[in-house]
Amino acid sequence: MTERNDPDDEFATERDRLADALVKRPNVTERAADAIRAVPRHEFVPAGRRRNAYDDRPLPIGGGQTISAPHMVAIMASELDLQAGDDVLEIGTGCGYHAAVTAELVGDDHVYSVEYLEDLAQEARETLERAGYGGVSVRQGDGYDGWPEHAPYDAAYLTCAAPEFPEAVVDQVRPGGVIVAPIGDTRQRLVRAEKREDGTLEKSDEGAVRFVPMQGGD
Repeated sequence: MTERNDPDDEFATERDRLADALVKRPNVTERAADAIRAVPRHEFVPAGRRRNAYDDRPLPIGGGQTISAPHMVAIMASELDLQAGDDVLEIGTGCGYHAAVTAELVGDDHVYSVEYLEDLAQEARETLERAGYGGVSVRQGDGYDGWPEHAPYDAAYLTCAAPEFPEAVVDQVRPGGVIVAPIGDTRQRLVRAEKREDGTLEKSDEGAVRFVPMQGGD
């Protein structure tokens, strides 16, 4: 995990308190909680929302999009069981916060993120660079297409809800790799899937969730 501690970080105590609460959850690993502890979430929220940056809830970031609640980011990271050096595909960069947490677990230069909206993609690149995660790769594109140039990936996840796992994303994950995504429309379930050698998925239901819908797929 990269050292990015700022001695003048006024939010350090709040971030520690959040991480300490998360690690008590049965579905959050210590590594995932430590990644939450390391990432300055206040850098990824609009200036007017900074006082709420370490509330454990989603916050609007503009364009009808949200930054996920820290507990959900930690749960998804725990379900993926990411290790240093794993190559990870993220669908739905948003503000870049989830990508930064992933980068803490695998390394900046192992995270590849696709964002449908160009303005969000550019803002995320700038925020990630400013926050110390400049090695994260972000491109504007349709998440239903994945990012084939860097495949195969060890893991992939969606930060937005899709009716089913996007076929291209599944294809781009190696056999034995794991995909985590909110699946559904008005009713969504967090689903963890491990890719078998024959390309099929072994799925498990990890509970009800609520995410913004995935864009694209036209």
